[in-house]
Amino acid sequence: MKKGVGAFVFLVVMIIACSVAVRMLVGGETLSEYAEEHPEIAYAAPKVSGESVEATPLVEGSPSMKKTPFMQASPSVKETPFVQTSPSVDGAASSGAADTPGEILTPEGGTLPVSSPVTEQEFVPVDGESSDSVHYQDGFFYQPLTDVVIGRITGISYPITQTRAPLLSLNAVNVVPDDEELAVDYEDLRYMNVLYYDFEGQMRTGELICNKGIAQDLVEIFYELYLNEYQIEKIRLIDEYGGDDTASMSDNNTSCFNYRVVDGTNNLSKHALGCAIDVNPFYNPYVVFNKNGSGETYISPAGSEKYADRTQNFPYKIDETDLCYKLFTAHGFTWGGNWNSSKDYQHFQKVVK
Repeated sequence: MKKGVGAFVFLVVMIIACSVAVRMLVGGETLSEYAEEHPEIAYAAPKVSGESVEATPLVEGSPSMKKTPFMQASPSVKETPFVQTSPSVDGAASSGAADTPGEILTPEGGTLPVSSPVTEQEFVPVDGESSDSVHYQDGFFYQPLTDVVIGRITGISYPITQTRAPLLSLNAVNVVPDDEELAVDYEDLRYMNVLYYDFEGQMRTGELICNKGIAQDLVEIFYELYLNEYQIEKIRLIDEYGGDDTASMSDNNTSCFNYRVVDGTNNLSKHALGCAIDVNPFYNPYVVFNKNGSGETYISPAGSEKYADRTQNFPYKIDETDLCYKLFTAHGFTWGGNWNSSKDYQHFQKVVK
């Protein structure tokens, strides 16, 4: 009997001693308290204060996995169209990076030198909420040129005088004599933001500069094209190509304003007034028959020759059955594909008062 009592007392003493030792090791906490405060050790689980969280794996189609390539902007949200980081930085067009800086890849896989290479782009807010802005639909608005936009285009798509050119931070490629009277002022132009679907069917944001006389026409046309998911490869300012129209066409870029002459002449293009636009130009080339009486047919851009044969069927072809043609002509534009001595299948223009 005495031996049983002695064993029981010894067991109680050992339990008390172990408890004291544990408290000393964990700073006065019980094992259960220590486990609650250090679940990552006790249970191999993260510590969460306030409430327990049950881990849920991502499942395709769940709200956390939904893809949102573009959020349409409400009138209270500022748009964020393309802005080039620096005209002097070498880069490559989105159609693919060429091996040699200063070149772009054409849709057919060739390369073309660019006087001011296309650069990577960043998004910056553009004020689309001023009293002078015209909002047509979410993501579709136009407004007078801001100081930021003027800074982007001056010396590139918009000319600068010889005296002022050296004052620019970039290398001006569009310089005119000091006494030359320009056919268009900044006030005559409008900056436009539009949405469109690219060749992969993804929704994108594009930007244009046009004459104020056709701004409402263009915003309505591009909205209808957008609603019908009409595919346009890209819509960027010509300034991202250093004002080089050939480089822009080779990259199949849709653009409007560029203060330049008609290719091969000394006459100002309607693009110089912001009254003309070229749509998917690589697949809808500029064709001149018997150029300069040589008997040769001139086709631009290089590499698009096979698309000059309009009897063939191929994607992105503009003809009189095409939605793009129907919308532009319904708004009073003429189509270069109806010209006689030359054909400009990409080109739509309108005379403004």
